[in-house]
Amino acid sequence: MSFTVAIDGPAASGKGTLSKAVAAHFGFAHLDTGLLYRAVGREVLDGAEPVEAARELRKETLERDDLRTAEVAEAASKVAAIAQVREALVDFQRAFARRSGGAVLDGRDIGTVICPEAEVKLFVTASDEVRAERRFLELEAKGFQTTRAEVLADLRERDARDSARATAPLKPAEDAVKLDTTEMSIDQAVTRAVAVIEERLGGRE
Repeated sequence: MSFTVAIDGPAASGKGTLSKAVAAHFGFAHLDTGLLYRAVGREVLDGAEPVEAARELRKETLERDDLRTAEVAEAASKVAAIAQVREALVDFQRAFARRSGGAVLDGRDIGTVICPEAEVKLFVTASDEVRAERRFLELEAKGFQTTRAEVLADLRERDARDSARATAPLKPAEDAVKLDTTEMSIDQAVTRAVAVIEERLGGRE
């Protein structure tokens, strides 16, 4: 049985943590699609041409431990605005989504472009300030030197770029369930997401 859960949302909204928890709960495979773009962004920072980097993306690049830096995040957002880069990565994502046993994919255009026929679509968001605080604490824990103001400015710049790009802009699918995690704990968010998915699964039985 194939069953796809598409989880979209802006940076630091909690969609990654939520996706991993949901996948673990149901025993579904999980793909952080943003990691694909981070890997391409990393290759570009190292001197590669964006489209070529996407077409020849290597497993070794996906496993690098420096893909979560602010520099790579900015590079990822820029390469994600290139239509040919997105096209190069679409087939991989769609094949993963329809694999047997169920799949959870999180990103920015899963429910709108990659998997518009997904059985469940969630759009996860939170206030700018809460997202910036989450990202600041994450970066601080990893030893990166930055400030809350810089992180907030970076997030807002990235939101604007992701939402305004011509190809696959960041926006909720029309039939997505919106989940605002501003005042939610991760457990509360997971409970809400699980309830939505269980309702759809039950409808297929």
